[in-house]
Amino acid sequence: MLFRSSDFAQWIRDGAVDPRDGTIPVRDRAVEWESEYQRRLDWWSLKLPVMAAAPAVAGDVWSRGVVDRWILKSLSEVGLSPAVAADRATLVRRLSFALTGLPPSESVRQRFLSDSGADAVERLVDELLGSPQFGERWARHWMDVVHYTDTHGYEWDVPVKNAWRYRDYLIRCFNQDVPYDRFVMEQIAGDLIPARVDAATGLNEALIGPLMLRLGERRHGDNSAAEGISQEAVSSMVDTLGKAFLATTLACAQCHDHRYDPISQVDYYRLRAVFDPALDWQNWKTPAERQVSLYTSADRAKAAEVETRAAEVGRERGVKEAEYLRAALEQELTKYAEPLRGQLKLAYETAGDKRTEEQQALLKAYPAVNISPGVLYQYNQAAADDLKKYDERIAAIRAEKPVENFLRTVMEPAGHLPASHRFHRGEFGQPKEAVTPGELQAASLFTEAPEIPVDDPSLPTSGRRLAYAKWLTSGRHPLLARVLMNRLWLHHFGRTFVSTPGEFGRLGAEPQQLELLDWLAADFMEGGWTWKRMHRQILLSTVYRQSGVEQAEMAAIDPNNQLYWRKPLLRLDAEVVRDSILAVGGQLNLQSGGAPVGVKADDTGQVVEADSSGRRSVYVQVRRSQPLA
Repeated sequence: MLFRSSDFAQWIRDGAVDPRDGTIPVRDRAVEWESEYQRRLDWWSLKLPVMAAAPAVAGDVWSRGVVDRWILKSLSEVGLSPAVAADRATLVRRLSFALTGLPPSESVRQRFLSDSGADAVERLVDELLGSPQFGERWARHWMDVVHYTDTHGYEWDVPVKNAWRYRDYLIRCFNQDVPYDRFVMEQIAGDLIPARVDAATGLNEALIGPLMLRLGERRHGDNSAAEGISQEAVSSMVDTLGKAFLATTLACAQCHDHRYDPISQVDYYRLRAVFDPALDWQNWKTPAERQVSLYTSADRAKAAEVETRAAEVGRERGVKEAEYLRAALEQELTKYAEPLRGQLKLAYETAGDKRTEEQQALLKAYPAVNISPGVLYQYNQAAADDLKKYDERIAAIRAEKPVENFLRTVMEPAGHLPASHRFHRGEFGQPKEAVTPGELQAASLFTEAPEIPVDDPSLPTSGRRLAYAKWLTSGRHPLLARVLMNRLWLHHFGRTFVSTPGEFGRLGAEPQQLELLDWLAADFMEGGWTWKRMHRQILLSTVYRQSGVEQAEMAAIDPNNQLYWRKPLLRLDAEVVRDSILAVGGQLNLQSGGAPVGVKADDTGQVVEADSSGRRSVYVQVRRSQPLA
């Protein structure tokens, strides 16, 4: 029997009767979701990392630390033996590329090769970690995670004024080894925490960090404030935040309960409500309205002091100017006899809006008497030159004033508490029940997560982002440290414990060597959240120092080197290749920071640098619709 689509449509309208017994199925979707939700909660990434005791392997003379002991345990369980150590020339090159993204200079290379000290590798690692190029390399990794660009755009590009200050901020953070808990706080709630002033630039770094929340915007012309566009920008921000800090795909729950992970649609909008007071899509600010001054309190005090001194010189100048104008007038009036002289003087000294018609006519008839500062030089050049010296003194004083820089970052207004709702099917035009701010329930199941306040009475702002940032960095969040250590391992070994670094949910890969990942995550938090310390943990390990040479007998047991019986080979990315060519060719310009090098389309339409500056690739402009060829 053939069925037409209309037959199935009618069957559904009739209640989808079961043809076997004539019953109509009744589904309680709330009950079904709760049952499915509970099943999905049993997932490794939602449980707190555990710092298990490092295993001991009998006869171990290979391990230098805990990382090696975990690796050696995995190798010994399947009969694998680690590779021999890499030679010195290989190791110095490997470490230099890993930490700076550049080949080692000849002086660094020769010094290391001739260093016979037992701690030669340690000193080399410390030297590279202290290099300005370290921050440039590792800032790029984070810029990729948060979708850094110098423009907003989709079908066109709109410049993001001073976006490069965020890039320079990242470089300083990594070079100064700013603890990652502080780094996260600045990214999410930098406008709500005490300032962190950089000694070299004098900038309040905390105000620059929240620019991360705006980097994912698309299709934003300077006058675009339509609800659909602003709503999309906020959704993009939530998605970026989820992938960067939680390795969780949140966008799936924007329109419906997540199909795979224990994230309900209400959960999604509760998390989004954390950001609503600062990124209110219904009261979206134009770029000009988003300008935030980077002035610190010290800057303002200095500026006020400079203006006080400039004003004092200005008063001196005003006295002199009045004196010179009066003398010039007296000299000019000697050309006229009384009573005209007195009449002209009275007309001149009378305020413009108080002059009679006769006085106005008189001054018009005798224009030479209308002596003003702008024409003083025609009457007394020496006096005009003297006033210029006062102007130069004022300009010199004002040159001492700190430059006031602006950034289109995030600044939450005081007392702004927009209503937050769940959107039916993710459509902003269909708001449903109101929601309060909160963490994903699944991410706080195995620990006591604090409540996110609707309005913190101790703060002028809602305090929501600050509370969320504190929870993320509390040391009790199951995801954050794991996500970060997984990425750190990725950049040093070319592979990860979880091969989907942006997805720790059920659509992601199952973890390999979870005990080691958890140990690194717990150690990262307990050790003060410092990146450089964790770099040392990994780079000084024996597993990292292995040779990368293939061994047939080992490859027969573990063909994909999943257990690290040799050092995996890493493919250099395009930016490193370009920078290396410039370095080897003696054309690399190591100037740091500042506005990006522009790009243009060449004669063939390929996007290339606008000029041959020789600067590192991290400083080349990133245009959303015009990536470099």
